[in-house]
Amino acid sequence: MSRELRRWSVAGGLIEHDDKLLLVKNVRKDGRIDWTPPGGVIDDSDPTTETGLTREVFEETGLAVSSWTGPIYTVDVSALEMGWEMRCNVYVGRGFSGEISIDDPDGIVVEARWVPLDEIPQFIRSAPPWVRGPLSTWTETRHSELQHHQYRLSGRRPGPHSIQRVHPDE
Repeated sequence: MSRELRRWSVAGGLIEHDDKLLLVKNVRKDGRIDWTPPGGVIDDSDPTTETGLTREVFEETGLAVSSWTGPIYTVDVSALEMGWEMRCNVYVGRGFSGEISIDDPDGIVVEARWVPLDEIPQFIRSAPPWVRGPLSTWTETRHSELQHHQYRLSGRRPGPHSIQRVHPDE
C-alpha cells in the first residue's frame, strides 16, 4: 500500500545587519541541534509566500521585516522513500524593526543570533546539506541572479539514508 506524498512549501529569510547574518538555533524532535536562517512552512492561509515568511520570521525572531527581495535561490528536496518533497524559496530581507525575542509556536527555535559572516560556516556545519550548500554559496558570492538547488534523499528514517545533490542536467 502506498502512502500519500507530503509536499511542503517553505521559505527562508536572509537578514543582514552590521555585516552579520541572522541565524536561529533549532532543536529538532530527535534532539539534533542546527543553525539556519529563520523561516518555515508556508501555511495555506498565508496569502503569499512573502506574507508567510514575514510571519515565520516574526514568530522565530521577534523582528518585523519591511520587504523581501527574491527569491534569490530555491531548494528542492525529494525524499520519496520517506514520503515527502519540499520546495524552499529563499529571500533577502530589506529593513526590519523590533528586537530579537523568541515566540516560536512550534517550539523548535530556541535562540536567534546575529552571526559575523566569517563565522557562518562553523554555525551551519550541522545543518542539512540542502541548507548548508546553498547558504554557503550565497554568503561567498552574494549572487543576485536566481539559483536553483536540488537534493535527493534515499532510504528511510530511522535508519541509513543518503543525501545527493542533483545537478540540473541530470
